[in-house]
Amino acid sequence: MLQVCDQRRTLLLKSSTPRDVHIPRQHLRKTGRSTVVLHGAHARESPTQGDVAVSADHEHSHSPASFNAAFGIGIALNMAFVAVEAFYGWKVDSLALLADAGHNLSDVIGLVLAWGGVLAGKLLPDARHTYGWKRASILAAFVNALLLLVAMGSLAWEAVHRLQSPQSIEGVTIMVVAGIGIVVNTATALLFMRGSQNDLNIRGAFLHMAADALVSAGVVVAGGLALWYGWTWLDPVVSLIIAAVIVTGTWSLFRQSLHLMFDGVPERVDLGDVQALLEGLPGVDRVHDLHVWAMSTAEIAMTAHLVMPDAPADDAFLQAATRQLHDTFDIEHV
Repeated sequence: MLQVCDQRRTLLLKSSTPRDVHIPRQHLRKTGRSTVVLHGAHARESPTQGDVAVSADHEHSHSPASFNAAFGIGIALNMAFVAVEAFYGWKVDSLALLADAGHNLSDVIGLVLAWGGVLAGKLLPDARHTYGWKRASILAAFVNALLLLVAMGSLAWEAVHRLQSPQSIEGVTIMVVAGIGIVVNTATALLFMRGSQNDLNIRGAFLHMAADALVSAGVVVAGGLALWYGWTWLDPVVSLIIAAVIVTGTWSLFRQSLHLMFDGVPERVDLGDVQALLEGLPGVDRVHDLHVWAMSTAEIAMTAHLVMPDAPADDAFLQAATRQLHDTFDIEHV
C-alpha cells in the first residue's frame, strides 16, 4: 500500500475483492487538517500533515509457473523407486539400501510438503485470512530444509559407525539400484530446476532431489571401488563428504526460510534502494513507515507513507510508482 498525502476529491480504495471502491470525499468526516488512512475496507482519521492517504490501484501481473505436473511426476517416480530399493535391500539383506529407501521416503514426504505449500498459497483470501495462505510455501521450505539437515545428520552418524566397523557390501546390486536412483532423482530435480532460483519452496524440492542424485552417485563410486579393490572404508568416507556438501548447500535454504518466516526483508531486496527510489519520485518530500516482507516464497509486498505537500498524487503517479517497484525489485503487492 502506498499512502500519499494529496488534495484529491475522490479516494480510491483497493478492496480485498476484485473490484475497486470509490469513496467521495464528502462522505468522509473531516476535522481540521487530517489524514484519512485507508487499510483494506476501513478508514480512520489521524492528525497528521496533509489530507488524504490512498492505496495504489494496480494490476497484479505475476503468474507463478505451475509445478503441479512436476510434483505429481516426482512423487510417483520416487515412490516407485522407494519400493524397488526396499525390495532389493530386503532381498540381499543390505542395511545400506534399506536405510537409503527410508531416506528417499522422507524425500517423498518433502515433495508432498512442498506441493502442499504451493496449493495452499493458491487458496483465496477471506475475512479471516486477508492475504490467503501464501505463507504456507515459506513454512514448507523451512520444513524441507530441516528434514534435509536431519537426514544428512543421520547419514553422517551412520557413516561414522561404519568407519569404526567396516562391513562388506553387495557391490553389484547396490551399484545397479543406486544407478537407478541417479536417473530418478536427476530427472525429478530437473523438473524443478527452472523455479529453483526465484522460489524458495521450489528450491527446497530441487535441493532434495539433487542431494539424492549426489548420494546415489557416491554410492555407485564407493560400491565399484569396494567391489574391485575391497576398500570397505570408502563407502562411509564418501558418505561423510557428500553429507558435508549437502549441508553446506542446504544451510542457505534453512537460513533464508527462517528469515522470511519472521517477516524479514527478502535477500534480493535492498531496503535502502527501495527508499531511494521512492524519495526520487516526482513531488515526494519524504518517505516513512516503509516495510517490505515476503508474502510467500515467490511474492514480495511493501507498504510506505509518501509525504507530498505540493505535487498532486493522481492515479498515473501511483501506477508509475508501482510499476517501477515491480520492475526494479520484483515487488508485486504495493
